[in-house]
Amino acid sequence: MSLKNKLSRMKKHLIREEDAEDKKSQPPILEQETADLPFLDLWKQNGATVYDIDGDFCLVREKRYPIDHQHGDYTFRDFISAVDAWQDFAGVHPLSSKGHTHEQMFFFDTETTGLGGGVGNTIFLLGHGRVTETEVIVTQHFLPQPGSEIPLYHSFLSHVDYNTLVTYNGKAFDWPQVKTRHTLIKDHVPKLPAFGHFDLYHGSRRLFKHKLESVKLINVERKILGFNRVDDVPGYLAPMIYFDYIERKDPEGIFKVMTHNELDILSLITLYTHLTFQLLNVHKKATDQERFEVGRWLEYTGNREIAKERYQEIIREDDRTNYEAMHLLALQYKKDKEDWKAIELWERLWKEAPISIRKVVLLELAKLYEHKTKNFQLALERCEQLESLLIETEEANSQKHEVFIGKLHHRKSRLTRKLNKNTDHPS
Repeated sequence: MSLKNKLSRMKKHLIREEDAEDKKSQPPILEQETADLPFLDLWKQNGATVYDIDGDFCLVREKRYPIDHQHGDYTFRDFISAVDAWQDFAGVHPLSSKGHTHEQMFFFDTETTGLGGGVGNTIFLLGHGRVTETEVIVTQHFLPQPGSEIPLYHSFLSHVDYNTLVTYNGKAFDWPQVKTRHTLIKDHVPKLPAFGHFDLYHGSRRLFKHKLESVKLINVERKILGFNRVDDVPGYLAPMIYFDYIERKDPEGIFKVMTHNELDILSLITLYTHLTFQLLNVHKKATDQERFEVGRWLEYTGNREIAKERYQEIIREDDRTNYEAMHLLALQYKKDKEDWKAIELWERLWKEAPISIRKVVLLELAKLYEHKTKNFQLALERCEQLESLLIETEEANSQKHEVFIGKLHHRKSRLTRKLNKNTDHPS
């Protein structure tokens, strides 16, 4: 069927602004009553009910899991422990749920007719999960036909009473899409709440990009969370399955999309638990690299003292290979004016660390010896060692190299003058 014919068939489902007043006073005309919904028995068998408003309808499905259900390496009860752990956190962090209860967290994911933005992209499935003391409840709102977004969003927004949204790349995609679609029908449905927002995609990039080629949720599940999906429908197939449903009304494929969406939501709960355990140092297991990335993230978010403690822990356990942690800890010592502690670490690093770190360390040592300890001879030696290292490793013709060498020569000349001055006028 041509695009023109498809658009013509969908015209009758569109809500025009000029018809808005008439719609308030007249019941909408449906092609079929909800009682005649094809495969209604199958919908009911899969836990779905019809949500009817003014003769129009959507479908709402609910699934419950016991609180001790294992999803990957964690149970959902571990999530409660994670939220509790944040209550004692002394710093500030974008994933901190301090001040919230676990029941105020709102795990959210959508399925849409395309990956782009704008009004041409329709959300056909709104899924969200919440954690109580005894269970996890996943609720999904399904759009059974184009033009029925009023009952879809009405069913969704009438039962949303949470403080914080938790998504995976939802700041960039899911929630902006909700806002766009809501704008078109805002006179007919409840207002959008002003949520706080935890986007776990950014946390995954920070902690796992060193070990994953892609931080898609399914990769994080397999490699980090210990969860493997079986017979899962890939997300990119969801639009095609939905369009097939619109044509044939057979929900078999839609049930698989709903299962995919449901697993996304459950994995958000497990991922939030894992990230929290890493950040707050209550994890069961973590690699040195992950702990190092946690330290960097804590430092980046202003939690310098906590980050310093993490670097110290890594070095105490293995002080031979964690050169990056040693270097960042030395920088922390320098900022805190604990110069001798910084010098002690850097003196080890410039002899043992990879060249990329040694170059930075030698320059830092030259600065400290010249300006803090006034040991001009050692400062000059470190400059000469850095110069030799640069000649061996840098491209001699690069502009950056030439500029750096020029600055280094200037520093050496200054140090030489200071040394000669001290020799001419001994104290």
